[in-house]
Amino acid sequence: MKLLAGNSNRTLADAVAAHLDLPLTKAQVKRFSDNEIFVTIDENVRGEDVFVIQSTSYPANDNLMELLICIDALKRASARRITAVMPYFGYARQDRKTGGRTPISAKLVANLITRAGADRVLTMDLHSGQIQGFFDIPTDNLLSAPLMAGDIKGHYQRTHEMLIVSPDVGGVVRALAVASRLDAELAIVDKRRSGPGKSEVANIIGDVSGRRLILFDDIVDSAGTLCNAAQSLMDAGATEVSAYVTHGVLSGAAHDRVAKSALKELVITDSIEATPLVAGCDKIRVVSCAALIGEAIRRIANEESVSKLFD
Repeated sequence: MKLLAGNSNRTLADAVAAHLDLPLTKAQVKRFSDNEIFVTIDENVRGEDVFVIQSTSYPANDNLMELLICIDALKRASARRITAVMPYFGYARQDRKTGGRTPISAKLVANLITRAGADRVLTMDLHSGQIQGFFDIPTDNLLSAPLMAGDIKGHYQRTHEMLIVSPDVGGVVRALAVASRLDAELAIVDKRRSGPGKSEVANIIGDVSGRRLILFDDIVDSAGTLCNAAQSLMDAGATEVSAYVTHGVLSGAAHDRVAKSALKELVITDSIEATPLVAGCDKIRVVSCAALIGEAIRRIANEESVSKLFD
């Protein structure tokens, strides 16, 4: 087994390698003067089971091309099996036609990864589970619920008295997975989206008055929706609101919105490498998913069950 890391999240790749007690494969990922990407694998990978660790986060297009070129280089070097390990799968929010003459970009990216030569995909908390069906190769979608539930138990007392909140109807199943592990109740924010990245709270389903709340979601990008939901919950009588989100995209001035919001705390994983501004925000805390990803890689390499990680 060999681990190859792209440039999108070297910190996570190093942590996964440390968990597996396995060095990263020596490789060079360079840029020509016009910013074209060039990859050289500096070790023999013939007949090897290779895992390429690369999130397609900002800059999404560069990191996606880097992943595709790494896969092509490995394929041409006669690697036995290539697994694209994508802690964060970019373009996942474009998983269906939302109007006339719009793309399904998640399917396009799935096609690109498959045609590049990947034999398997390992990712975490896909925006919608049906994206697994976009691939014609085996796809494992890891769940962050056990990781997040464990962190909640470690940082909050009397978790059964807390209320887990889904920020929209589509995230109910995801939030319920955490609530069931904490023996906690569930509430739902009824959100109306007026356009990309724009939404407003229409209704709150459940009694949140006098309760400690935890919002649970898969992606936080501009943080506008999350901060609006937190303020609406506080206005409805909640005593405090925290948020647990798997993928901290946190683009633009998101860190500033979080810092000024009603949120007590925002907890994200390191599926996307935190920028200095995000890392320096007092309200944002990062938990590592390296052990979860590392264990999944080990199980795939040893032909063991990945789903038993979540039993």
